Amino acid sequence: MRTFASVHELAAAVGESIGPGPWYPVDQRRVDLFAEATDDHQWIHTDPARAATGPYGGTIAHGYLTLSLLPALVGRLYRVDGVEMGVNYGLNRVRFPAPVRVGGAVRATATIGAVTPVEGGVQVVTTVTVDSDAGGKPVCVAETVSRLHPGQPR
Repeated sequence: MRTFASVHELAAAVGESIGPGPWYPVDQRRVDLFAEATDDHQWIHTDPARAATGPYGGTIAHGYLTLSLLPALVGRLYRVDGVEMGVNYGLNRVRFPAPVRVGGAVRATATIGAVTPVEGGVQVVTTVTVDSDAGGKPVCVAETVSRLHPGQPR
């Protein structure tokens, strides 16, 4: 876990790659809960028996489930001291080059692309690459945009 003492120290790390982080398991229960939350019950995600004879040889995680894990995965890579609040501002680009097989694990590497001042804080653009323990192509590559707001003296 890399700790930046401030948003200014984070800005000095533009271009730096951090990670990979620790493995994060993706089990069927997590996939089923995501299916419930999003009403996406496609059989390649939720029916292990049918999926065993499908194109992936078993169930796979939803692409958007993989994407939703980015805060947890990146949160294991680095933190910035003095930040009271961080918000997801958006995404510039997202791709899912390979599936995440249920029962496997994923981990992330992040490259800090830009840190620019905005009202009340900084905007951080980060390219996050998520790999699977199955190897091969990344399972997700996303350019994220976040806003970090330093705490106010109390």
